[in-house]
Amino acid sequence: MRISVLALQGAFAEHRQMLRRLGVETFEVRQLSDWHQPKDALIIPGGESTVQLKLLRDLELLLPIRDAIMNGLPVFGTCAGLILLAKQVENESHERISTMDIEVKRNAYGRQSGSFITEAPFSGTTVPMSFIRAPYISHAHHGVEVLSEVDGKIVAAREDNQLVTAFHPELTDDLFVHSYFLQMIQHKL
Repeated sequence: MRISVLALQGAFAEHRQMLRRLGVETFEVRQLSDWHQPKDALIIPGGESTVQLKLLRDLELLLPIRDAIMNGLPVFGTCAGLILLAKQVENESHERISTMDIEVKRNAYGRQSGSFITEAPFSGTTVPMSFIRAPYISHAHHGVEVLSEVDGKIVAAREDNQLVTAFHPELTDDLFVHSYFLQMIQHKL
């Protein structure tokens, strides 16, 4: 198994470290030529979604990534990655990857000072969750499975080959969420 990690900005190194701990080969996607390497999945890390979106456009990665996901490439988006994958973001009309049928409220927990760590169930197992200027899913449309809620707000979901979390599992020591993603990939192979 070989997983590409979008490495334009954000916590991409931490995702690669988690996958290494699970014995998975990874590589960074920084330009279009990187994207053309063989891969079984993609991770879109947290960070600044507006910066990542600008770079995706400038580097001509936006459409190839969207097409690959629409054609079944498994993808895992955390925080900013969740925003980029959402079909709708409240009060925004920017073109994004827009492949997952969810509506998102960005910076839903306020500024950096509103960041927090908690534990909550994720697909039946309690996991640590690190929220940093996090969004949440305000609406999950038909076909989207809610995997986790915190204080009544959806913070993790899955739709077919797409997994998103509003929190940063890569900033904890717990491997459960990344293992869950690997199981998703195995079912596609």
